[in-house]
Amino acid sequence: MEAEAHAVPLTEMAFVILVAIALGLGLMRLKQPPLVGFILAGVVLGPTGFGLISNSETVSALAEMGVLMLLFFIGMELSLRAFILSLKPAVLVAAGQLAVALAIGFAIAYAGGARLSEGLIFGFIIGLSSTVVAMKMLDEMDELRGDAGRIAIAVLIAQDIAVVPMLIIVSSLGGQGAGIVSVAAKVALAVGFLGWLLWWLGRRGKLRAPFAAGIGNNVEILALGAMGVCFGAAAFSGFLGLSPAYGAFVAGIVVGNSTLRSRVIPVIEPIQSVLVVVFFLSIGLLFDLSYIWNNLWMVLGVALLVIAAKTLLNVFLLRLTGHDRETALIGGLSMAQIGEFSFVLAAAGLSAGALAPDSYRLAIAVTAISLLFSPAWMSVMRRIEEVAAKGFSSYRQALSEAYADELENVGMGISWLRARQRAAQLTLTRWRARRAVERAQRALRKKEAQSASREKEEKAAQKEPPASEGGSPEA
Repeated sequence: MEAEAHAVPLTEMAFVILVAIALGLGLMRLKQPPLVGFILAGVVLGPTGFGLISNSETVSALAEMGVLMLLFFIGMELSLRAFILSLKPAVLVAAGQLAVALAIGFAIAYAGGARLSEGLIFGFIIGLSSTVVAMKMLDEMDELRGDAGRIAIAVLIAQDIAVVPMLIIVSSLGGQGAGIVSVAAKVALAVGFLGWLLWWLGRRGKLRAPFAAGIGNNVEILALGAMGVCFGAAAFSGFLGLSPAYGAFVAGIVVGNSTLRSRVIPVIEPIQSVLVVVFFLSIGLLFDLSYIWNNLWMVLGVALLVIAAKTLLNVFLLRLTGHDRETALIGGLSMAQIGEFSFVLAAAGLSAGALAPDSYRLAIAVTAISLLFSPAWMSVMRRIEEVAAKGFSSYRQALSEAYADELENVGMGISWLRARQRAAQLTLTRWRARRAVERAQRALRKKEAQSASREKEEKAAQKEPPASEGGSPEA
């Protein structure tokens, strides 16, 4: 009985992994980011899909670990000099994003007849971008270590620091939060410590990790030690009332400036990649398909408005802070979605009573859809920019050029299907011909057998003596 109890979850887990891999490979074949396939796997297999994953608590816990591991990894790979140079424009961009997001949030609340507190929470939710999705897209484009990647990382870190006062303010809307002095103290602590750490690390060489000589070639100890530092710093940061992501990022900066950096990165990267995939699956699990279907046009309209507005705003702010057109476009598109910490803000607002259940479902649906369509949105907008720069004479020619790779893959797929269809038809024709020959041979053998049987009967009849007429012979 115990073995049977463990067999079902393992079977479900294996099936979920296979579906995620299949959808990811399919989207890679169409020149699209595989992360969209991972999100779709969560949608298909989630509670409102086929229901294969009914309890998402374990998945959500692993997803949160994936976010922390990603920020830890980003901190390890961060260039201190480039990050310090990007801090000032990043703070300006993040502040501009938040101001416009609050205006959009209040407008949505006014149009929907919601309270001002809900408009404030909507603004906080819209103002954040997804560190996981943005970094993954930039990495797949080989832009993570370029100018666009550096400014995007700096802006996203500024947003993650801003999550701390946002959470405190949202909790205070329900009468459960701290005062303004406590909020200001925590923000000052986070910003001040990060600034001091960057200044201190910039003035000295690599940090010498304890027992570095003994553990340098031990993969297990390196992996466990790095994860312990990451989650330990995140837990301590949460204990202080700051964001756990902030602690993971700071721990990554410290490890990245130590003598173990080059040995830890290749060990921790596969673990981080697996947990990030779980994060994308968890996004798909949050899709309430029944709610989205019943409010389809409202949800899609709000999601499209948010993505378009954030794209235009991000590009404008990045251009305003002195970045070139290409950097502003890539960086702005990478931050067009709503962030994963928006789920936390929405849950905090709901638990505090500041966010109505319908508003909570709307916020979750819009956030999840923006995360799902963000990679496709970035791909389409970049293609449009390339097409506009080339100046094609017709729209059809522009589309053919922009989507040449996808059209080629689709054409190859259609040709493959047609070839398989012709092969199947030829095989079927041969099989039918072979069956017809076999039936003809069986009929011929049957006819020959019947003929042989009749000949045998005739020969037997000829050998028998003729019977006398009129009974017995005369005496």
